[in-house]
Amino acid sequence: MKKLILIIALGFISNGVFAQAPLQEGGVQLNAGVGLSGWGVPVYFGLDYGIAKDFTLGGQISFQTDNDPYYYNDKNYNYNSTAIGLGANGNYHFNRILHIPSKFDFYAGANLTYYIWNYDDYDNNPHPDNTSLGLGAQVGGRYFFTDKFGINLELGGNTGTSGAKFGVTFKL
Repeated sequence: MKKLILIIALGFISNGVFAQAPLQEGGVQLNAGVGLSGWGVPVYFGLDYGIAKDFTLGGQISFQTDNDPYYYNDKNYNYNSTAIGLGANGNYHFNRILHIPSKFDFYAGANLTYYIWNYDDYDNNPHPDNTSLGLGAQVGGRYFFTDKFGINLELGGNTGTSGAKFGVTFKL
């Protein structure tokens, strides 16, 4: 009988461990890091907020620059641009349904970002990717070394940090 009670107790405890990941409802975490894109190396800072079981909403600000030389009509030019991105994102976290241990966090979602562009070239032409509004998708993961600190890797498309971003996460 003692073994049965112990097995049931361990089952409830382990279920509680899985339920703690990734971010509890009302929980907040900060993210920061660098990204890869087709034009420059973006730096980003973000915040995620647990709105419901397995769902988070967040915001992000990013900054990147691009400096590209080009040749046109027998002349050499230099193209410079900067972009500041102000975005919002929503993610679903798969830990509970995939039974992933609490030190990992696997998620996917969508984002909407508004870009503020500044560019300078010979003819003051806009950057080829200079749309003001970007709708994108992402898939990512985190590994937590402690209950509060981890690293993150995210792959995405159609955003200022398109390609990938890598950074750190701090749970508050």
